[in-house]
Amino acid sequence: MPNHPRRYYGTNDLHFIASSCYHRQPWLASPQRRDLFLAVFEAVRQRYGFVVVGYVAMPEHIHLLISEPEKGDPSRVMQAIKQGFARRVLKSRRRRRVAAQLELFALGSEHVWQRRFYDFNVWTARKRIEKLRYMHRNPVARGLVQEPEQWPWSSYRSYAFGDEGAVRINQWGEAKMKIPTPAA
Repeated sequence: MPNHPRRYYGTNDLHFIASSCYHRQPWLASPQRRDLFLAVFEAVRQRYGFVVVGYVAMPEHIHLLISEPEKGDPSRVMQAIKQGFARRVLKSRRRRRVAAQLELFALGSEHVWQRRFYDFNVWTARKRIEKLRYMHRNPVARGLVQEPEQWPWSSYRSYAFGDEGAVRINQWGEAKMKIPTPAA
């Protein structure tokens, strides 16, 4: 029996989720791909009805901080996000290939995402802020930008400047509690 991580759903916790591209390949390396990922993420947010507290899209992985969805569970949300992005990216790649190459690349032979994802239940405000800071500092730590506000594919600008990004940040707990703005 495989040793899979235990997931805790139905407790109304936030979920800090990390997912990597297949073999850490940079499927999200271009601004267009990161924009596409955020568009898919927002569409899934609307379809499943969950709160997005924070996110960052990096060249070969993502981090999300979300509530439990109204429909389904975080696993179903991740399946929809990963499949939605992968289908669009692979379809786009196939269109650009010449007919002779299509035989070399059988449909469905490419992988975009690793099969599983990391899910950590966030129970406290302290841990929530820790995870937000980690996500927002990730592009700086990787040397992609000098300051977190320079990376438009994260929720940082929403907190720091009130900017409306591609994904709606729902201010977790508008009815339950207020999120303190995480300092960078």
